[in-house]
Amino acid sequence: MAETNNPAMPIDWPAVWAEHQRWLRTVVLARLGDSHGVDDVMQEVALAAVRQRAPLKERDKLAPWLYRLAVLQALLYRRRRGRARKLTDRYADRVQPTEADARTSDALDWLLQDERRAAVRVALDRLAPRDAEILLLKYVEDWSYHQIAAHLGIGHAAVETRLHRARKRLRDELAATSPSLVA
Repeated sequence: MAETNNPAMPIDWPAVWAEHQRWLRTVVLARLGDSHGVDDVMQEVALAAVRQRAPLKERDKLAPWLYRLAVLQALLYRRRRGRARKLTDRYADRVQPTEADARTSDALDWLLQDERRAAVRVALDRLAPRDAEILLLKYVEDWSYHQIAAHLGIGHAAVETRLHRARKRLRDELAATSPSLVA
């Protein structure tokens, strides 16, 4: 590294980085405590080193300067991660129930949805094919009244009437088989 002691020569950043990167990674790893953010911090160190506006006057102080940059960037990274973690935790506490409540409600919701789906399938099977067909086109295929009318060859008013009657028949079937689902 004799050439870096000459203050007149520009710094060869790729060579400097190749020489110091390994031990700087060790410093950053020790500061962070885990390897997940090391690459991010090392990238920030490299950018900060290249962006510096005033060139170093004493090239033999390059390693201590890089060390200070690495420590500073590691601290800044930890601060950013801490803030992000606090924000996430604050949001999670406000929006979601506790973990035990979430597991219980998720399982209960899943069971209730499964039960509702089964009851609706049974009720649809008991309907006339014409009623089931128009309900499925409207709510499963998400067709508009105009699309249903065009595809079935009937008028808009007929679609409204058929859908109204089909929904009533479905409610009646659900009330007969699963009274708790009809409110």
